[in-house]
Amino acid sequence: MGGEAPKVGLSRAQSETLHRASAVPTPRPAILPAMPSATKPSSVGAVAGATTALVLLTALNFVNYIDRYILPGVQEQIKGEFHLTDEHIGTLTFWFMIAYMLSSPITGWLGDRFPRKPMIVIAALFWSGINFFTASVHSYDSLNLRHAALGIGEASFGIFAPAMLSDFYPAEQRNRVLTIFNIAIPVGAALGYLVGGVVGEHYGWRHAFIVSAIPGAIIALLILFFMKEPERGASQHEKAKIEKGTVLTLVKNKAYLASILGYAAVTFSLGGISWWMPSFLQRVGGRSQSNAAFLMGAVTVVTGLLGTITGGVIAQRWSKKTPKALYLVPAISAALAIPPALVCFFGPHSLTVPSLALAIFLIFLGTGPVNAATMNAVRPEVRATAMAGQLLVIHALGDAISPRIIGAVSDRSTLNMGLGSTLITLLLAAIIFFFGARYAPPLHEDAAVAA
Repeated sequence: MGGEAPKVGLSRAQSETLHRASAVPTPRPAILPAMPSATKPSSVGAVAGATTALVLLTALNFVNYIDRYILPGVQEQIKGEFHLTDEHIGTLTFWFMIAYMLSSPITGWLGDRFPRKPMIVIAALFWSGINFFTASVHSYDSLNLRHAALGIGEASFGIFAPAMLSDFYPAEQRNRVLTIFNIAIPVGAALGYLVGGVVGEHYGWRHAFIVSAIPGAIIALLILFFMKEPERGASQHEKAKIEKGTVLTLVKNKAYLASILGYAAVTFSLGGISWWMPSFLQRVGGRSQSNAAFLMGAVTVVTGLLGTITGGVIAQRWSKKTPKALYLVPAISAALAIPPALVCFFGPHSLTVPSLALAIFLIFLGTGPVNAATMNAVRPEVRATAMAGQLLVIHALGDAISPRIIGAVSDRSTLNMGLGSTLITLLLAAIIFFFGARYAPPLHEDAAVAA
């Protein structure tokens, strides 16, 4: 009554046909691609692992820049003890960068083929040990050797860390993540100036390096026990595999070349200013070593931190409309930094510090976006090699030569004129980034979100 009519009077063949028809499954809607572990809300473990990596690697980057910027804070003491010229002082950074650059291709090759976590730990312990044994340095040549060895350890970390973070986070999140990672640059540099200037003035310049050795070793051990190694290409759901000719594609990649060449020009300016400004404040402003170091550190940490965060936020929002934002933010920041830098070097002494603060703020606007642009321009299997290429180029054409060039110009004229050379490279950086924006690769949203 009201139910299905009984199936009576059917032949055996008809019964089998009806049974097969009823067994045909009902079509189901297509299943959307699974969200990657880095962004899947339910994948608490994956998110926690990515966050742990970001925190620990950012902390180690912080220590990395403390170690690098202790020397500018004590270089007037070193110059007096060893009776050096400004060009000699600039040469210390030259040998650091030579070792940094020569080791980059090797560490880049290793980073694309072997686990990166143990190599980061070894590198951090190595450079911490180099800092600790600086107390035994008693000649200019041995100081050069010590500084070159420091470059080997720091180059390894600078290559492995961004590549690992890019495997934890997808392309649309890398600007934010690498901006956080690079916040360590102004903060670490500022504390490096402060540690160098204050500890050096009270206890001697060698002890400043010993103080910086301890936190690096501690963070290395935390990474060893608490950080996981991500699978290459995990954030893009693809297996990273190096094929013949893959690395050679980097030299034909216009987006990649524009990002590293523009960054090299910025690095020339920022490296030269960072290296010589403490001396400039002492000679031109008549400040003491500790006061100049404290002032340079305070300006760097406040304006550098604000600049890095502001540039990252602007690029993150702007990149939702166009991927060119990762190139245009560094271009605009370099161009806008020229006028205040000009006032700082050649204007009245009363405007030296305010104009310096504004120039550093503007330069740091592009720090996060340019690193994200480099990572987004290359495939996962060559990220470590791409970072090695970036470090090689930005230092070979940037801060490996700028302190020495500025020092040489200073010996022949004034330190004002030496620092003035950085204005040319800021202009060059703006031009390169504007040109490179046309080659910016698209920022692909996660597959599930796009679906």
